[in-house]
Amino acid sequence: MKKPTIEYADFAEYDRRQRGIERHVLAAFIGGLAVGLVGMFVSGSGPAWCVRLYDPYAYLALAIALGVTAQGFGWAALSTFLAAVSMLVAAMGASAVHGRDFTFDVVGGSLAGLNWILFMLVGLGLLGYVARRRDHWGDLAAGAIGAALLADVIDRSTPGFIATERAFWPVTAIVVGGLTIALVLGLRRTLAGRLRALAVSAALAGLVAVLLTDTLWGGLWIGP
Repeated sequence: MKKPTIEYADFAEYDRRQRGIERHVLAAFIGGLAVGLVGMFVSGSGPAWCVRLYDPYAYLALAIALGVTAQGFGWAALSTFLAAVSMLVAAMGASAVHGRDFTFDVVGGSLAGLNWILFMLVGLGLLGYVARRRDHWGDLAAGAIGAALLADVIDRSTPGFIATERAFWPVTAIVVGGLTIALVLGLRRTLAGRLRALAVSAALAGLVAVLLTDTLWGGLWIGP
């Protein structure tokens, strides 16, 4: 009697895992569509402060969330890629509703820009998955996520930098910076891990902000 019971428990666990994967993939596709559609309409008629907060941080947040909740490394890559593709589909649909022909100027500025967007979204999703680890690799991944977001904030809010936006400082920059720090802290479970992740974020953000141009995020997302 014990063997069938054990086999049934294993089968039930496997079935729950498979159903969780199915729901996660479906959520990635629907989430990408929703975020992309809202982004297109916000960029066309929304208030400036809302556009600055939404674009690109809503897209990045979705990619990170999908990575953190994925069942495996490969599923994290698949779900974030699927979400990015569905965002592109949403952009095409919203462009048609607005009466515009879809071009790569709408998303990414060019084919190369579109490829860069896909690469960065999938990369953030994979970092989100690795950040679930409780070792130093998890600290490094969480710190890298924070660095990518903080580098963009620094680039936009610092006079003289390539993607400088006067209206981005101080309110939007402070809000995004604060949320980024909270995200890094939330991804780690111990005080030591949080301190290490914050140190990595600060070090990498300063380096990236100096070395990279606005092709990191600015100018690559959905435009009006």
